[in-house]
Amino acid sequence: MTALRIYAGPVARQHIEQHGLQAADVGVVPAAAGGPKGLILGPLDRHIFGHWLPAAPHRRPVHLVGASIGAWRMATACLDQPVAAFERLEHDYIHQDFALPPGCSRPKPQAISEQFGANLQAFYGPRATEVLGQRRYHLHIVTTRGRHVLGREGPWRTPLGYAGAFVTNILHRKAMGAWLERVVFSSPQAALPFATTDYRTRQVPLDASNFHPALQASCSIPFVLRSVQGIPHAPPGAYWDGGITDYHMHLPYSPDAGLVLYPHFQKAVVPGWLDKSLKWRHRPTHFLDRMVVLAPDPAWVRSLPNAKLPDRQDFTHYGRDLQARVRAWTTAVRMGQQLADEWAAWLQRPDPKRVESL
Repeated sequence: MTALRIYAGPVARQHIEQHGLQAADVGVVPAAAGGPKGLILGPLDRHIFGHWLPAAPHRRPVHLVGASIGAWRMATACLDQPVAAFERLEHDYIHQDFALPPGCSRPKPQAISEQFGANLQAFYGPRATEVLGQRRYHLHIVTTRGRHVLGREGPWRTPLGYAGAFVTNILHRKAMGAWLERVVFSSPQAALPFATTDYRTRQVPLDASNFHPALQASCSIPFVLRSVQGIPHAPPGAYWDGGITDYHMHLPYSPDAGLVLYPHFQKAVVPGWLDKSLKWRHRPTHFLDRMVVLAPDPAWVRSLPNAKLPDRQDFTHYGRDLQARVRAWTTAVRMGQQLADEWAAWLQRPDPKRVESL
């Protein structure tokens, strides 16, 4: 059974038909939020960042844009030994376990935040200098900053603010900017590879003092983890998961940035987390004209454990049976090697007939 589907916007398809696809053509790699779903992309990440992109002539930096687990993946790509680093990320994510307090059905957000922050510190430690000193890649960590009532976290402020954001987002995505804004923490002196006319946006330079809190903020799901506050050099306020504003990085990418290569866990590129149920916003726009999406075939996904990608519901499904969840997720990731193998084979002979419209 074929595992990999390749989709492309009209500009990207025309380029492939005329020139094939070379690593030097790629100027941007986005990485979606989506929690454990991102695990299935581990073998692709190891091939792309461990072998394919490093072999290309280093003419210009490649922009890596990620939110939540996508930010963690893209920061890992910037480490000096990315293949080993991706293997550790995969292991650490699969084996994460949060203790339940007596009488509680789920861990407290404060406890999850503290443990997750410690995990990030253990994973990167002082290696933020590797990430920030990387010349081949420019990293952009996407976070969501609360405004007005969401400027601080609280038992009534947070539910009220997100209810307001949900309602205004239904009316118009840009209107959600009254409650939340996109804040991107970028490698020093790196320009954003996308326009910011689509949504209220700020950019903050990354350094050793704000790398860890920015990355934790990008992964901080509201009501599951606590927001991150007091990030050095950033505007004050509460910072949450970057997937709220930019779930799948549906962004107005600059034509000057080159092609956008997107290892993704599905075909649809959904703008924001609050758009998940708004099916009319799942369609492609001209923002994706230069994009190439690598995604698992839905029929192949049904061959995985539980006939689906790993997801956050598995924490509830398996409960305290950690080993069962570990087995299921490990099996899925191992099966994901087929995605990387098929991608590598296609690169040897880039057949335009296999490229579908995005």
